[in-house]
Amino acid sequence: MQTINIAIDGPSGAGKSTLARSIAAKLGYLYVDTGAIYRTIGYHALTAGIDPKDEAAVAAALPGLRVELTYGEDGLQHMFLNGQDVTKEIRLPEVSMYASAVSAHPAVRAYLLEMQRELARTNNVIMDGRDIGTVVLPDAQVKVFLTASPEARARRRMLELEQRGIPQPFEQILTDIQERDWNDSHRAAAPLRQAEDAVLLDTTELTFQESEAALLHIIRERTEA
Repeated sequence: MQTINIAIDGPSGAGKSTLARSIAAKLGYLYVDTGAIYRTIGYHALTAGIDPKDEAAVAAALPGLRVELTYGEDGLQHMFLNGQDVTKEIRLPEVSMYASAVSAHPAVRAYLLEMQRELARTNNVIMDGRDIGTVVLPDAQVKVFLTASPEARARRRMLELEQRGIPQPFEQILTDIQERDWNDSHRAAAPLRQAEDAVLLDTTELTFQESEAALLHIIRERTEA
């Protein structure tokens, strides 16, 4: 039986994870946050003192890593690194740039590619990231490029960090987002870009509920879900 794959790509802070998780729950699909997988590699580089831009050093560390993705009783994706649950740690602000840097290395992307494809072969999935529709799941039945202005994404990120008790200034968050956008879209390996057959969804002026309704409409149009 063929599985249904939904690929959601877009820049950092566009709301991909929150929207994909919510819609996956509504449709009974498996939600796969690929950003969390790359964050796990980035977190290892951070804690091991590895320069995330040093491709040789990062690649040399990969064979000794055990990266696992599981789903807890809460239904949420949990990331394990060498047996340790690092789900909370990988969300620290400093991990973002490490994740962006390590994800630019072909060796890292190749290391994680099969893990992602196997999940899509064996489950109906909603998978979000930067290159899902272009590289990981090029034959996905539904492809969406989800975006919003850098300022809107920075405001949302600022609110999220405040709610988690680790506030940061708006200007710092905006600068980080703009830097990550540039890095993600200019890397040599699988750069962030909209797939030719992806639907563009800009949520700058939309509430979460409006964004969710728009995304669900796109999916149902193409899958009759």
